[in-house]
Amino acid sequence: MLTLAVIVVVSAALVAGAAWGIYGHLPPRLEGMIVALAGGALIVSVVLELVDPATKVAPLWAVVAFVLVGAGAFVMLDVAVNRRLGSTSGGGLLAAITLDGIPENLALGVALIGAGPLQVASLSGSIFLSNLPEAAGGAQEMAEGRSRARVMALWTATAVLLSVAALVGNLALDDVPSSALGLIRCFAAGAVVASLSTEVFPKAFREARYETGVATAAGLVLAIALDQLG
Repeated sequence: MLTLAVIVVVSAALVAGAAWGIYGHLPPRLEGMIVALAGGALIVSVVLELVDPATKVAPLWAVVAFVLVGAGAFVMLDVAVNRRLGSTSGGGLLAAITLDGIPENLALGVALIGAGPLQVASLSGSIFLSNLPEAAGGAQEMAEGRSRARVMALWTATAVLLSVAALVGNLALDDVPSSALGLIRCFAAGAVVASLSTEVFPKAFREARYETGVATAAGLVLAIALDQLG
């Protein structure tokens, strides 16, 4: 039940964010700071919840290799999406979030295996915070000249897809050896880090400028505090 609740809450950020983008509004500077806060928290979560546990069950060279492969895979897919749909289009952002979200949610599902609520609080919370403003921005762009109901339906379908990815990660990988599980987490970690550098932090800096640095540090401290509670 805890697993399902966390997955629903994290994926619901896309629906809430889309509704926020279509029907609501936040000042760009505040939106950028929220994105940066989420990015800072996600850095810590990736290291503590995904990469560090893998170093205890798999060789270091394999950990490094899978992180780099995950990052490379995301970058290639992101480049392909941007060339086809445009890096500033709402549709391109939706596709990028989907490509980013699948490994993120697979990692979330894997992290929930045998974990208590506080152990995954920083990872799930960071994904939630990063999904919310990204979905808002993408939905806002897509709603210009399009049916609001159709845009909401697209983002809702994406949320369902990412929920399925998290469930697959949690159920299908339950019996996988710990070393293989650790390397899967590393692949996901590489993809998430690549998304932070190419999508999250550039967006945050465009919106909030130099306040991004402080907001990122605040997110990092928040994630460390949550981890200590676990």
